[in-house]
Amino acid sequence: MMRPVLTILAALWLVLAYQQAIAQSAGMLSAAEPVAVTPAGMQAWRVRYWTTDDRERPIEVTGMVVAPRNPRPATPRPVLAWAHGTSGVVERCAPSLSEKFFASTPGLNEAIRRGYTVVAPDYPGLGSAMPHPYLGGVATARSVLDAVRSARGIPGAAASTRFAVWGESQGGHAALWTGQLARIYAPDLQLVGVAAAAPPTDLVENLRAGGNPSVRAFLTAFVAYSWSQHFGAPLSTLGNRTTQGVITRLARNNCNEPGMKPRLGTMLGTLSLRSALKNVDLGLIQPWARIARENSPAARPYGVPLLIAQNPNDAIVGAEVTRRFARQMCGNGTRLRYLAIAGKGHQTSGADSAGVTLDWIDARFARAAAPSDCGKI
Repeated sequence: MMRPVLTILAALWLVLAYQQAIAQSAGMLSAAEPVAVTPAGMQAWRVRYWTTDDRERPIEVTGMVVAPRNPRPATPRPVLAWAHGTSGVVERCAPSLSEKFFASTPGLNEAIRRGYTVVAPDYPGLGSAMPHPYLGGVATARSVLDAVRSARGIPGAAASTRFAVWGESQGGHAALWTGQLARIYAPDLQLVGVAAAAPPTDLVENLRAGGNPSVRAFLTAFVAYSWSQHFGAPLSTLGNRTTQGVITRLARNNCNEPGMKPRLGTMLGTLSLRSALKNVDLGLIQPWARIARENSPAARPYGVPLLIAQNPNDAIVGAEVTRRFARQMCGNGTRLRYLAIAGKGHQTSGADSAGVTLDWIDARFARAAAPSDCGKI
């Protein structure tokens, strides 16, 4: 009598394990909550979906999917994956939670007008309860690719498997990593092009080259806190307990939204950290240097054309660091469009290059020959 019972229990366990594995497979949509109020012509969903982190573990993450508000087309819509810039390094800083999401996403209105379904992942740890791997290449790129997969589970989105990726700042870094991993991690998707505005490339040099020391100190707090939480890098290698406390408070207490003025405590903390870290070079301290090297995108061909937009007066991402990466990509055979953009600076890089970038993406979906500026960078 006991043996049949055990057999039944074992079978039930296998069924439950199988169902759990299916529920957590990469790119599986968990939930899609319609957004009640959207700009004219748009419909949107706040989504939860499964991806795989850089330790091969299934994790549930969040994001937004936005599509034209018109009848479902006869053929699937092309997908534009938008990779956002730095919003913070803690859960509450997810762009999908922001009331300014629609207004602050560069080119969104125009992309929807052109008929794209826009997929906007938050990245792991933003909107989800886990450490955020800020500028972590593998986990972030996988979350972008799985966001594209998950959008196909929303009938109204009518999402295709053909997609382009476009990102700004942190998202430019994410876009480059997405291009690097797409064929390996998501062979079921068809990437047509990669566009990156002001992308961090050589992470050590980017941290050194920023022209604004206060902004550099503030972003170093984001990097240090995030990498200590996700990669286990010890904050004690960067300074004493006071410095470690400032890093932690700046990272935990600040989300970055367009037009938001820093609080007095943030400004004082940044000045304190700027002084404490004036002789600290992450590129010379382990494990920080190794983590930076491992998460810098490789300058090797992605198999698709690449567009890079960079303001030569960018005070955060050094323009020469970006140009060096572009030259390396050209040397490896990439068809690369390089835009030297004008505007307020780093924080508007995506908006300042949106029109040209969307035209370039249109051409990639149309299978037009890709232009190259490799002879004049």
